[in-house]
Order: sequence, then structure tokens, then C-alpha cells
Amino acid sequence: MLAAYFILTVIFAAGVLIARRGRAMEWLCGVFYVLQAGFGVWVIASGLGQTQLDFFTFDVTGTLFFALMGIVAPVSFGYGLWYLDRETQGQRQLYNALLILLCGSLAGVYFSNNIAVSWIFLEATTLCTAGIIYHRRTPRSLEATWKYIFVCSVGIAVAYLGVLLFGGLSHGADLSYSGLAASVPSANPLFLQLAFVFIVAGYSCKLEVFPLYTIGVDANMAAPAPASALISTILVNGGFVSLFRVYRVMLNSEVAPWAANVLIVAGILSVLAGAVFMRRTNHFKRFLSYSTVENMGIALIALGLGGAAVFAAILHVAGHTLIKSVLFLQASRAGKSYGHYQVARMGGYMQVNRAGAVVFIVAGLMVLAFPPSPLFVSELLIFRQMAIQEKWLLLAVVVILLCSVMYNFARNIVRLCYNTPRTVPQREKTGYGLLVPALVLLGLAVLLGVFQPHWLTEWIHTAASAVQNIS
Repeated sequence: MLAAYFILTVIFAAGVLIARRGRAMEWLCGVFYVLQAGFGVWVIASGLGQTQLDFFTFDVTGTLFFALMGIVAPVSFGYGLWYLDRETQGQRQLYNALLILLCGSLAGVYFSNNIAVSWIFLEATTLCTAGIIYHRRTPRSLEATWKYIFVCSVGIAVAYLGVLLFGGLSHGADLSYSGLAASVPSANPLFLQLAFVFIVAGYSCKLEVFPLYTIGVDANMAAPAPASALISTILVNGGFVSLFRVYRVMLNSEVAPWAANVLIVAGILSVLAGAVFMRRTNHFKRFLSYSTVENMGIALIALGLGGAAVFAAILHVAGHTLIKSVLFLQASRAGKSYGHYQVARMGGYMQVNRAGAVVFIVAGLMVLAFPPSPLFVSELLIFRQMAIQEKWLLLAVVVILLCSVMYNFARNIVRLCYNTPRTVPQREKTGYGLLVPALVLLGLAVLLGVFQPHWLTEWIHTAASAVQNIS
């Protein structure tokens, strides 16, 4: 089944590229996302635990994030049809073909059971994302594209050094995560530490955390807003899944507490960067991107804490995927109304699109972890774990930084909705067609915060179980 999925991904991407009519392109994309959803249903219903093509296993971690991609990607595609209505046919074809290839590459990341294969598919996402960033073909997008290719290539190369070190430590050159887990107990601690630092630093360009978080922020600013909804969610999830699996390997070694501290430090620096730059930026999509940096920093801190916080980390990332995608998709509507994303020149969105402004406010409150947001549940569990471990200084620092994030986020949402605009916006005439998908995503996020189905909590507990014993 997975081989068929990869083959169909390439076939549909090629079909989108050569389609002569816009309607044919749209049908091809729609059929692909339906087939992708069907594949996800098959994995959930009867594929869990299976290994296919030797290098891929349908574990609960990968299946959860593949399911999230199956929900968010078609919604982003639908918004893209509306958002890119003035683009040439060739531009729209290339854009949608790259989105399909990005989904296929991320499926390889989510299901990979081998550290080298994960690395290969993450590198493939760089090429797909670079093409999406260059969609506008302007000097700014060209600059952002070259920066993205250069920094991500450097980051992935650094991660490759970590892969090589792990390969040297494994018995029989077995680079599967299970093989590495069996090898690290007898490995040289210094080599393990170097390998893990390289992996964290390299994958940070995908995960949008310290130290290479800036390239993800630049990518979100330059890419079309519906694509930014994917870059800041499902692509970030790919980095999270890859790092999560490497961290589970590290927990079998004597340097596990040290690795946990590395994640906590990287998380704190990410939250700090998000809090500082959310106040300083004047670009609305950059502002949302720094919110991603802050939220993924929280997830890293949770992984480092261990215990119930690991469950919270996975729940946090899943909830963030649904909520942040709504914010970026709604930003695409606001940006099209004002003709730009400059916060200081925007305002009065409540009069331009009242329903859309309400969605902005609700999604903003949810990403700030106000109930019934799933982020409220996850952050409460994280704070509880800090208290159990008596990490009072860490708790105080995180709370102070989150208060700063709340203030700056709320300020910009209020400015967007109620300030007097310096640019006269165009009243939106799209009706409720674009509002329904956003409300569905928000509804799913609310359900995730209020009522987690038993099967979902079992999945998350299963994924987190190997990490929960570290303290």
C-alpha cells in the first residue's frame, strides 16, 4: 500500500503539471487528497504495526501526524484555489504539484523506521518547500528561496553528521531506530552527545526551534499564505517526529539526562526568541511564525521533562497543527483584503469580515491556551510536571515568557480587528464557503481539548511511553 501511495503521489504531481485546463488540475488534486485520506483510513483500520518496503512502519506516532496532514492539506488546497485566482495556469500547476510532492515526502518522514531514510525524506521536503516559496517569482521570493535552500542544506548536512555518528555506533551498520536503540547502551558517551547535538541543530530548521528557527519564519513570510499553513504545521511536525524518534533512541544510553537538558535549553531559547520577536515584528505572517517557534519550544521542554509532559508534548503539537493552520488560512483572507500583511497599516477587520474576525479572535485565544483549547490541557500537564520535579525556576521563566507572548499576540489581534486602518481594505465577497473549513478545524481542536477519544489517548500514551521514564 505504501509503495502504491508513493507511486500515485508522483503520478498525480506529474498529471497536475501537464494538465491543460485548470479544471482538470483541480480534479486531479481533489482526487489525490481523497485517496490520501483513504490511505490514512486504511492505515488506522488495518495497517497499524505493519512494516512495508523494509524502511517504513505504520506506528501510532507516524499515523497520528499523517492523519493530521490528511485533514489540513486539503483545506489548504481549497484556500489556495481562491487565494491564487490571479496567478497564471503554469504557476498554479507548479504550486499544487509541489504541495502533493510535499505531502508524499512528509509521509516518508512520518512512517520511516530508519534514521537515514528520515533524513532523505526531510531533504526532499526542502526541495518541495523551496519551489513553493519561489511561487511569486519576485526578487524577494528569490532571495527567500536561496536562503531557505542554503540554510536548510547546511542544517540537513549538520544532521547528516549526526546520522553518520549514529551509524558508526550501530552494530552491523543497522540504522533502524530499533537497531540504534540496541546499540547505544554500549556506545561512547561523547560520540552520542555529539551525534544528538548535530541532530537537534540540524533538524531545528524544519522544527522551527533554536538555533535555525529564522529560516522557517522567512519561508512562511515569502510563501503564499495557504502554503504557510502547511509549512508551519505539517512540515514542522515532520521535524518533530524525526527528533522525537532520535530522542527515544538516546533514552537507552547513559547520557539520557544530558539529552533531556539539551531539549529543555533549546526549548527555553525558542520560547524566548518567540516572545521577543513577536513584539518586534510588523509582518502578520512572521508574527504567526514566531508563535510557532514559541509553541514548538514548549513541546521541546515537555519532551525534556519526561513523565506526563511527553503525552502533553504530542497533544500540544497536534492541537497546534489544527489551530495554527486556521490562523494562517484566515491571514490569507485578511492579506488579500488589505493587499499586504503589515500589522501597523491593518485594522478594522471586524467591519470587513465580521465572521472572519471572530474566527481570528477565537483561534488566537486557543493558540494562547485558553480553554477549551487542547493547548490549555497540554500546558497544564507540562506545568504540573515541572511542579512534580520541583523545577520552580524553569516554571517561573516559562510562565513569564508566556505572559509576554499572550500580551503581544492579543495586542496584534485587537489591532487587526479594531484599529483604524491606514490602508483601505476591500470588503470580502466570498461568503461562508471559506469559513466552513476553518470552523471545522477549530471544532476538531475544541474536541481535542474537551474530549479526547479513548483510542486517541491510547495512541498518544503508546507513542509517549518510551520517553516518560526520563526525569
